[in-house]
Amino acid sequence: MHPLAEPLLAYALGLPEAFEDHPWGENVAKVGKKVFVFFGQPDAERPFGLTVKLPESSETALSLPWGTSPGYGLDRGHWVWLTPPEDAPLDMLEEWIAESYRAVAPKRLVQKLAPT
Repeated sequence: MHPLAEPLLAYALGLPEAFEDHPWGENVAKVGKKVFVFFGQPDAERPFGLTVKLPESSETALSLPWGTSPGYGLDRGHWVWLTPPEDAPLDMLEEWIAESYRAVAPKRLVQKLAPT
């Protein structure tokens, strides 16, 4: 298992009213009815990755060698597929998960987060 997988899932599920779900056989983190992180299905080609909505940071994420467009038209909504190396900065990935959460969560829940 990728060393970032467990801490990132734990971080996502620690956000206000976040929960894990498994639509389409994938692992996702949701708030209400909305997905804010797709963790996908690990396989030999992609042992670990996540897709997050980054309205503020998508250009930065896409500039990394491990940041790409997820396809399916999701890039228009600022979604980015990340396949971080094992030594990727955990704090940066957590910030991006929080940004994705803020992009889809109800305002009353976003207000519970620490300011960025």
